[in-house]
Amino acid sequence: MNDQALQPPDPAADATTHGAVNTNTRKVFVKTYGCQMNVYDSARMTDALAADGYSETTVLEDADLVLLNTCHIREKAAEKVYSELGRLRDMKKAKNAEGREFVIGVTGCVAQAEGKEILRRAPAVDLVVGPQTYHRLPQVLRDVREGRKAVETDYSLEDKFEHLPSPEKAVTKSRGPTAFLTVQEGCDKFCTFCVVPYTRGSEVSRPLAQIVDEAKKLAGAGVRELTLLGQNVNAWHGTDADGNAIGLGELIAAIAEIDGLDRLRYTTSHPRDMDDRLIAAHATQSKLMPYLHLPVQSGSDRILKAMNRKHTAADYLALVRRIRAVNPELALSGDFIVGFPGETDEDFEDTMRLIEEVGYAQAFSFKYSPRPGTPGADLPDHVPEEMKSERLDRLQTLLFKQQRDFARACVGKTIDLLLEKEGRMEGQLVGRSPWLQPVIIDAKTTKSGDKLKIGDIIKVRITEAGPNSLFAEVAES
Repeated sequence: MNDQALQPPDPAADATTHGAVNTNTRKVFVKTYGCQMNVYDSARMTDALAADGYSETTVLEDADLVLLNTCHIREKAAEKVYSELGRLRDMKKAKNAEGREFVIGVTGCVAQAEGKEILRRAPAVDLVVGPQTYHRLPQVLRDVREGRKAVETDYSLEDKFEHLPSPEKAVTKSRGPTAFLTVQEGCDKFCTFCVVPYTRGSEVSRPLAQIVDEAKKLAGAGVRELTLLGQNVNAWHGTDADGNAIGLGELIAAIAEIDGLDRLRYTTSHPRDMDDRLIAAHATQSKLMPYLHLPVQSGSDRILKAMNRKHTAADYLALVRRIRAVNPELALSGDFIVGFPGETDEDFEDTMRLIEEVGYAQAFSFKYSPRPGTPGADLPDHVPEEMKSERLDRLQTLLFKQQRDFARACVGKTIDLLLEKEGRMEGQLVGRSPWLQPVIIDAKTTKSGDKLKIGDIIKVRITEAGPNSLFAEVAES
């Protein structure tokens, strides 16, 4: 995706599963790879399938329908999917021998990129549905039951969001106090390393009223923190009730007025689409968290040009200064690709200098790997793997030091914490700081006698910074 765009909820995990066991006749198991937009898409697919008689299950063996919602960003992403399909093929054979239905589907970006090739390489697959057509899943499943395999990867002219059922009931059941909401899809930037324009299509913005309506339903179902999603989320544009042109800054202001929503975030942004009104929102919108994911990819102007980023390192640094001027508390995260074709030692050192100057609270970094069909794959002077690995190690060492320093600077601060889930240890609860770090508290430290519960927003004092998490105690009122 753009800028390695929407990041996995848990960078350590390849995939997540969705759903809670139900007793309806048919059950669907969804395995979600990759980014937050895929998490959102998986939830909406299960919403659509509910109308077709499917309930969700987290137990693969109980499923009548298995969907692999795929991501095409990571290296060898398609091969991981085919490996999983091999295991599902064997399960399908065993279930069919017992006279049980077992439908296998591939959705998401690998489905869009591979299309009919998936059916050729994995004949056990019954349906292939791209990210722009998953609202058609119920009809596709009816075709499958009538003996017709289906491939739906055309870019739809209809608005898929208009055809999806309300998320309200599903949110109440399974999505907790935080949720994602897609407001923009696709990309027109055509970075030479990126597959998004080919798998998600051109930039499309959902209408303001449609977004606000869905946000209100999410808030009504108990969601307190909402993350607005898009491959280039800050390219979102629309019109207000008076027909005036508006951007993401105004959209955030509209959503901030919804009762029950207390925290807002957005991801992923492109530096070219960070306008004055959005920058100002980081000073004027108290619900907007002081955290911004703003990928740069490289600190070398020569490499940025080869990547077709259409901004320079100086442009990026000037933008960072403007954003921090309106909100000094804002933390930045970024994306970096090392070893892009033609990258020299000096190009790499330019990236290291940019990182030193900016100072990141978090970051995602990768070795360049060619994506078939992208211009970058055909560039000359590919960097040897050993050199890529050496550079990535140096870069990640610097980024980890910055992340650790930022976390340590949080110790002693009192912050508002939204409790999202139970921790790994008994009696622990976990939320995220305003800067998106996991924060772990011991519920036994409550001094008021009130029992803490998931969905509460409480004041805590940061007491310790671990390698990947912060630890806190409940602050006295």
